[in-house]
Amino acid sequence: MASLPIRDQTKDHLLTPKNSAILIIDFQPVQVNSIVSMDRPTLVNNIVGLAKIGVAYGIPIILSTVNVKTGFNRPHIAQLREVLPGITPYDRTTINAWEDAEFVKAVKETGRKKLIMAALWTEACLAFPALDALRDGFEVYPVVDAVGGTSVAAHEAGLRRIEAAGAKPVSWVQLICELQRDWIRQETVPAFMDIFIQTGGTMGLQLTYDRDTGASS
Repeated sequence: MASLPIRDQTKDHLLTPKNSAILIIDFQPVQVNSIVSMDRPTLVNNIVGLAKIGVAYGIPIILSTVNVKTGFNRPHIAQLREVLPGITPYDRTTINAWEDAEFVKAVKETGRKKLIMAALWTEACLAFPALDALRDGFEVYPVVDAVGGTSVAAHEAGLRRIEAAGAKPVSWVQLICELQRDWIRQETVPAFMDIFIQTGGTMGLQLTYDRDTGASS
């Protein structure tokens, strides 16, 4: 039983902490409250989980909001701000974040070509920058259970459109497993387990049970 050597994480065809960046766009109260395609508590839980994944694995995270400085909108939800206190969002007036010069500059300056994206709404603020990023030679990985639309049909149509253009959908569970890859990478195993426990799902329940059982034995 021996793991192969870790592949070059900057050149790996799979997502790694060294070849990807996370873009979180417009998780503001108005947008969250307008989501119909999934229940909003789960959406908030999953986007917070995505942010925690980025922090745990040292992945560059770029935040963007819309119309905060103009006074028409409010900042990102408090749950995200608590997880990402040191990251200042790029505020813009454009619906499409890829039409904001500072946002695009920040993305390109990461040097990462694989963009893990979550935005509200799926049909607009995810779809438009995803399509533009794909056109500009980036790989786009929408986190399908951390985005939402104004209807189920709108959400699904937005995902289908960007998938047809070459986007590669992932879930937050797939993402964290792809980043961790091997239990022998001990430095991130505690965070891996904590995120599952905090974010939930059957794996989180099992890990909670295992941890409690181990602590009591």
